Amino acid sequence: MTPEPAVTVNEARHRYEITVDGRVAGFAEYQDVAGARMLPHTEIDEGHEGEGLGSTLVKYALDDIRTRQLHVVPMCPFVAAYMRRHPEYTDLVQPGQRAMFRL
Repeated sequence: MTPEPAVTVNEARHRYEITVDGRVAGFAEYQDVAGARMLPHTEIDEGHEGEGLGSTLVKYALDDIRTRQLHVVPMCPFVAAYMRRHPEYTDLVQPGQRAMFRL
């Protein structure tokens, strides 16, 4: 049986990390700016593409941002696309900026 992927916040590196079998398989970088968390880049290792790890990672990041009561700035195209498919996260983007991301 394959172990479940684990997602954590690596505050020292300013990124969310997803691990598989104890090894980092991907990450989503973040930068905190004026009450918002900008997500500029998400990356999944080539050997793990197509396994749904990117979606698991972004969901965790957005849930964490909600818990921290921050707004999100989805600069990464993958994050913006995820949010378009999951409108329950639209409220995390400041209302005046939602049109910029077509959410």
